[in-house]
Amino acid sequence: MTGTTISALSTSGMLDPQSVIAGAGVWGLAVVCAIVFMETGLLVGFFLPGDTLLFFTGVLAFSGVVGQPLWVVIPAIAASAVLGDQLGYLIGRTSGPRIFDRRDSGLFSPESVTRTQTFFDRSGPAAVTIARFVPVVRTFAPVAAGIGTMPRRVFTMFNILGAGLWTTGVVLLGFGLAHIPGVAAFAARYIDLVLIGIVVVSVVPILIKTVAARRQTSRV
Repeated sequence: MTGTTISALSTSGMLDPQSVIAGAGVWGLAVVCAIVFMETGLLVGFFLPGDTLLFFTGVLAFSGVVGQPLWVVIPAIAASAVLGDQLGYLIGRTSGPRIFDRRDSGLFSPESVTRTQTFFDRSGPAAVTIARFVPVVRTFAPVAAGIGTMPRRVFTMFNILGAGLWTTGVVLLGFGLAHIPGVAAFAARYIDLVLIGIVVVSVVPILIKTVAARRQTSRV
């Protein structure tokens, strides 16, 4: 899909999360779950508005556009995220090399997997959880895990953790900020920066401790 096509979709409202959810009516939550699943399960997450979609789900849950309560919304979306990643892992395990070894596959290239695999090597299995907060990376992370040597049980554990934290955090962020006029719109505009900030604050201390521990071990 070209940049022109994506721009046209965005202009028409097809990639406007608020319009997508509100336009679906009573099926709003089902549409959100389907998009979250496709984001990683069908390898199309590089243009789907996952983070802003969840944010506006929280905002619209506050306003009543999303009729289901949060205790239904959050588990439903988290389950869709988990299933999407599990399908991505399965694709990587069974068909990954055939898909990504094709040079004319654009985004689906060996370089994409290599970059994601480097991310895994630096962060370990926790990369599955961290990747959930990083657009585009979360699309290729489960596939890279499937192509690599990560055991399914380990992947599933960190997948569930990441999906739960991502869904709960972003939906509640939208729901909470919806109480403050103007703040929700500002946060929605810079949602990617907000999430990157959350990841940095959460992960940097862990990385510092890990590096320090490795240095101490190497000296011994």
